Amino acid sequence: MSLVEQLGPHLPFLRRYARALTGSQESGDAYIRASLTALAEDPSELDESLSPRVALYKFFHAIWGTTGAELETRDSKPRPAHDERLQALAPIHRQAFLLTSLESFDRADAAKILQTSEDQVQQLIDDALREIEGDLATKVLIIEDEPIIAADLESLVGDLGHSVTGNATTRDEAIAMAKSNPPGLILCDIQLADNSSGIDAANAIMETLDVPVIFITAFPERLLTGERPEPTYLIPKPFQESTVKAAIGQALFFHPNRVAA
Repeated sequence: MSLVEQLGPHLPFLRRYARALTGSQESGDAYIRASLTALAEDPSELDESLSPRVALYKFFHAIWGTTGAELETRDSKPRPAHDERLQALAPIHRQAFLLTSLESFDRADAAKILQTSEDQVQQLIDDALREIEGDLATKVLIIEDEPIIAADLESLVGDLGHSVTGNATTRDEAIAMAKSNPPGLILCDIQLADNSSGIDAANAIMETLDVPVIFITAFPERLLTGERPEPTYLIPKPFQESTVKAAIGQALFFHPNRVAA
């Protein structure tokens, strides 16, 4: 397989990443061109021990890191709020955060791209989330029928600086709570107390509210069917607190509308 055939499918996503990393389409595209030019001159620089996608991002980072940001420019048009927050992050934090959230690399692959350890990648992600937590405080509706799990989630949400509007245990209760006190984020189980569906509850709420939903469930297969749009944020039970915290940060960071706490 030729180099073009190996890397071609990944270039649109690298372009998206470069734009988010640098803060402008013009700058991102300039880095893409520089990377492809350098790669054409010496294809042996691509790390063949890695998958094509990981190797491409690693090579891109080598180019980006050695230019001293000389190719970066700033667009004259206004940026979305999440773009402004991204650019406020320290560059290395921005890289780790985007690789794992926007590009969905796991920590192992992100570590290879950034040429560091998995523990360091996790630390960078944690630092990035701490940098932006204060700006992301919102109201959270918990839809969960297990009291202990609901209490754990409420404590976790509070530790992040968010407020909880309530804990619903049924579909109808969730809809009523969302209507009376609109949340900026929903943490949702699938199987509820009266055998009603958390999926139905979330869908009904989203008919009137533009709000991100994180499903936390022991039955992820019910959502991962491939037959309909699948949720962006799906966490299996039993969950790790760090996983939920990261998902909350990412969901609020990239969602354009947010209800203040």
